[in-house]
Amino acid sequence: MSETPANRAERLRTELNRHNYLYYVKATPEISDREFDARLKELADLEKAHPELVTPDSPTQRVGSELLGEFATHPHRLPMLSMDNTYSEADLREFDARVKKLLEGRSYRYVVELKIDGTAISLWYEDGRFVRGLTRGDGKVGEDITANLRTVRQIPLAIPVAGSARNPQPATRNQSVPPVLEVRGECYFSRRQFGRINEEREAAGLALFANPRNAAAGSLKQLDPKEVAKRNLGAFIYALGHTEGYAPAEHQQVMRDLAAWGFHVEPHWEVCADIDAVWAYAEKWAEKRKGLDYDTDGLVVKVDSLAQREALGTTAKIPRWAIAYKYQPEQAETKLLAVEVQVGMTGVLSPVGKVEPVHLSGTTVRSVTLHNQDEIDRKDIRIGDVVVLEKAGEIIPQVVRVVTGKRSGREQKFRLPEECPVCKSPARRAEGEVAVRCTNSGCPARLRARLLHFSGRAQMDIEGLGPALVDGLLEAKLIGDVADLYAIKLEQIAGLERQGQKSAENAVAAIAKSKGAGLARLLAGLGIPGVGTAAAEALAGHFGDLDRLMAASAEQIEEVEDMGPVTSAAAAEYFRNAANREVLEKLRRAGVDFRHHGAARQEHPGFAGKTFVVTGTLQKYKRNEIEALIKSLGGKVSGSVSKKTDFVVAGEEAGSKLEKARSLGVKVLSEGDFEALRGGETA
Repeated sequence: MSETPANRAERLRTELNRHNYLYYVKATPEISDREFDARLKELADLEKAHPELVTPDSPTQRVGSELLGEFATHPHRLPMLSMDNTYSEADLREFDARVKKLLEGRSYRYVVELKIDGTAISLWYEDGRFVRGLTRGDGKVGEDITANLRTVRQIPLAIPVAGSARNPQPATRNQSVPPVLEVRGECYFSRRQFGRINEEREAAGLALFANPRNAAAGSLKQLDPKEVAKRNLGAFIYALGHTEGYAPAEHQQVMRDLAAWGFHVEPHWEVCADIDAVWAYAEKWAEKRKGLDYDTDGLVVKVDSLAQREALGTTAKIPRWAIAYKYQPEQAETKLLAVEVQVGMTGVLSPVGKVEPVHLSGTTVRSVTLHNQDEIDRKDIRIGDVVVLEKAGEIIPQVVRVVTGKRSGREQKFRLPEECPVCKSPARRAEGEVAVRCTNSGCPARLRARLLHFSGRAQMDIEGLGPALVDGLLEAKLIGDVADLYAIKLEQIAGLERQGQKSAENAVAAIAKSKGAGLARLLAGLGIPGVGTAAAEALAGHFGDLDRLMAASAEQIEEVEDMGPVTSAAAAEYFRNAANREVLEKLRRAGVDFRHHGAARQEHPGFAGKTFVVTGTLQKYKRNEIEALIKSLGGKVSGSVSKKTDFVVAGEEAGSKLEKARSLGVKVLSEGDFEALRGGETA
């Protein structure tokens, strides 16, 4: 007997939710992305034909309609208390002494967890279905961000019964899912995703996020869930809120049940018999945590027994049964020598501090981001100051504070200029923005940034068109837009200073070859606001050629998966702009291919099915460029090294990932080795 649409839809939902869990929580996928997408499309088609079959926990409902206006608020069923912080062993032992005194000699133990540096969330489930998600808010009332949290794939939309076919990790005991369940956790950015987003924002001329924690909090407050979905947030669950029909005795039991129900639980928690074991855990993870792909700024110590927690109680703001121990981030003092202003392709003026070289978290730092004028004013940063640096998310060097006690009186305040430092056109700050922008769309600095972006590995992949050649072409006034690249003659490049005949021939050949790069790479290279490599691939796959995309309205563009209204409107506006259309017509006349090549792409035998991890500073590639290249050749990219890793591509000053690769016997590739593998040589 044939399967009914309702039965088929339920079976597909069960399979897809299970595969989502295996992929995003357990990192042990059983099927390919193509197989998953095919089943998801089948379910979407079924639900379109039979709207009555749509359920709130369907994988098709990960991104719903956009939020309108401000977020609604709801009270927490139990307050979301904050936690007391401590920074020393002595303070931890003082906390233990207080617990011992309040428990009047009864024995107790602790559960210790790594403290995730993200933003707090509360999830409500009724009869196993996700019904609401809130921010912490003021601890009593939170903002309703349910639509955004549905996009986080590590958050289950439905909790499978422990040990059922929908849950590949059976419970350690027969604990059924309670009918009412509230859990607390943390939304966070992995370091790899944080780096990818900042690289895309830099390429688009947008201000960089200061750190993963702020980026996660800001992402969850977006009014468009499709924009949130693009950012690939993660979520760890670590505690209960209000529950009905569930009475565990210990926190360790809660942690096991949360994992058994399909929640993403940080796996490195331990039961500690006493405060000595807690401190041993803290010392063990002080350095070890830096090898994880997510930020941990400390650990959380909790009394294990829930009955003893009840006896210990809470103050108005904090529990007496828990405390957070925070590691001191690695910092370094140096001197701010100067501030340079860089102009991006959208005209944003970015202040970059030049400092006396200093070693920090495994690298030598010579430049630091100063973000924007507001940040400079808030921290009162002056040229000549002695400043304290640390790496935001252990990635981006930034100024934490100024050592005002070391000022000599000769320090100089800094202001972003009122005119572009390159073209001298007025620089303006739009209302509601922190960015100051050059108002001249023809600014040479903006053009320089556009050319370098256009020729990048993840865009048109024009090898040899680096800063030196671009500067030479601009100085010789041989180029006014990206389309002019295709009119450059061999003798013009060879005639530039420091350009030999052979390098000129290579550059001309690379420019000619890029004509066939295809629509996805072209879209990624044009600098359309919000359109990075993933969005470009989606647009190219949906429309097939540039003419169809150019004719599309913002509403039609928004129909493309993961394209939100802001990016869709920006793309439609880009193609309406007369100057942009003129450049595109020049590209067409030059023979640049406007068709999508996705279906015809050939996988590279040295990359297909292989897992790569990239670490350290590379000379030829930005991180997002080499990762996009690996994927385009059929490889997979991971943020952490494991026994399943095939290759680690290591640049200068690679750290713990390189050490782990060597300890596991994973093949390590230099940048030259990577190029050899790409060229077909044996690695």
